[in-house]
Amino acid sequence: MSEIINRVANSALVTIDLEEYYSSSERVVFDIKDYLYQELVLREADFRKSLKELDWEEFKGKSVAVDCTADAIVPTWAFMLVVTYLGGVANEVVVGGLDSLEQALFQKALASIPVGNYVGKPVVIKGCSKFPVPLFAYGEIVKLLKGKAKAIMYGEPCSTVPIYKQPRVK
Repeated sequence: MSEIINRVANSALVTIDLEEYYSSSERVVFDIKDYLYQELVLREADFRKSLKELDWEEFKGKSVAVDCTADAIVPTWAFMLVVTYLGGVANEVVVGGLDSLEQALFQKALASIPVGNYVGKPVVIKGCSKFPVPLFAYGEIVKLLKGKAKAIMYGEPCSTVPIYKQPRVK
């Protein structure tokens, strides 16, 4: 009998687990709907008063999506005003829904990836995760690595799907 050799462990493959870039901060929605008259109309004086009286500390350390889930016409400045109150309190603030927030969190995290560490190397983008990694993040990592990594694959090191291979220089 010959010894079993783990070729995956001995290969030059580098694995990137996007789950490691998942922000653990609590995600919440600040819904402007709750500050509209009959959930339809924004009354500026009432809106400003409500925001001034709100305990903004409840958003401390959280990631906040500023949205309006009612079918109402809300002026742009209302979203901007809420952001001014959340700035410096919340970890992250995004105007939009939870999907927009998740995208912004991953975009910020992926910007910290040391792309130079992957130049000329075969890279596997890990496919399975415990946290919801948005499809957006998979596209972003390909954009970051394409042209730098020797190859980009998706899946697990023992079973990958090829995504990109750097062309050979003649």
